[in-house]
Amino acid sequence: MNTLGLKMLFGYNHYAIGVNARDLTHQESLRCPEPGGNCANWVLGHIVHTRGAILGLLGEKPVWDPAEGERYKRGSTPITGATARPFPEILDALDRSQERVMAGLERVKPEELGTGGEDSLAGKLAKLQFHEAYHAGQLGLLRRVAGKKGAIP
Repeated sequence: MNTLGLKMLFGYNHYAIGVNARDLTHQESLRCPEPGGNCANWVLGHIVHTRGAILGLLGEKPVWDPAEGERYKRGSTPITGATARPFPEILDALDRSQERVMAGLERVKPEELGTGGEDSLAGKLAKLQFHEAYHAGQLGLLRRVAGKKGAIP
């Protein structure tokens, strides 16, 4: 995996996340699937929180400090209206993180990526990209839970 490939993959993720989430209202972002699962607000917040690890690997500053993302870490309790960050703020944080991911990838030298093994920088970034893509797909389903039509033809 090279930086061009990683930039493309994180770019596709940003596109998919954006088209699935940008027209959701804050209230719609809080609707949960039945019989269980996380709402779009949690999924998007989780993506932003996890991007802290990606940005750290790239030598970039996370958009949220660890305490701000605590609510959205894996295993956290389900989001309610009272505990949710405003959805537009999370979307803004996603966009700021995207700029930093792209800047970090621009600076990474090919030799820093390594051979692509699981423990190499490329391997760690690929794993985190896959994790993000998984959640981007969930947002496509959660927009339907919110009563919206599919966004990606």
